[in-house]
Amino acid sequence: MPEYELLELLLFNAIQRIDVKPLAKRLLAEFGDLNGVIAASRHRILQVDGANDWVYYHLRVVEAFGHRMAQAQVLKRDVVSSWEALVTYCRTAMAHREVEQFRVLYLDRKNVLIADEEQAKGTVDHVPVYPREIVKRALELNASSLILVHNHPSGDPSPSTSDVLMTERIQDACDTMGITVHDHVIVGKKEEYSFSTNGLLTRG
Repeated sequence: MPEYELLELLLFNAIQRIDVKPLAKRLLAEFGDLNGVIAASRHRILQVDGANDWVYYHLRVVEAFGHRMAQAQVLKRDVVSSWEALVTYCRTAMAHREVEQFRVLYLDRKNVLIADEEQAKGTVDHVPVYPREIVKRALELNASSLILVHNHPSGDPSPSTSDVLMTERIQDACDTMGITVHDHVIVGKKEEYSFSTNGLLTRG
């Protein structure tokens, strides 16, 4: 089924008694694909001719279902050995965000996910992160290790110099408290970048 037909089915419940196919096609033209539509902000959705708050709320429900389904694949299991499921979860949650978001996945001694928390939200190309707060939260949760995740709204997951330096600061802070940083994953629109795989994490 084409993406516009899937979106049309959703919009049919949001806006009744009108042909919603033109709106579905306008939304896809504006945001590129179904993922982009689902992740779009309320402000941008309402700028599309024919869209209203009901459309936005229906999209949020679909997004929530997607997140929960992806999250279910990583809960209560060894996250490090379920890497593909973890990447899918992160991609679902972050790949199409319009601003940078930094999340920390806190793990117990068996690498089971304790908490997935948004640490900070920033602009289209920067997000403020505080190593002390990450370590403090890890100690509160009694976490033994963690995985850092953030997105690049540009779509290119290649790490910037500031990404590398920030990761080093977090790793230094965690090392002091005996907390392992398994990886820092940057989520792009179509692919991800792993610091560990690319040799930028040597102590995890």
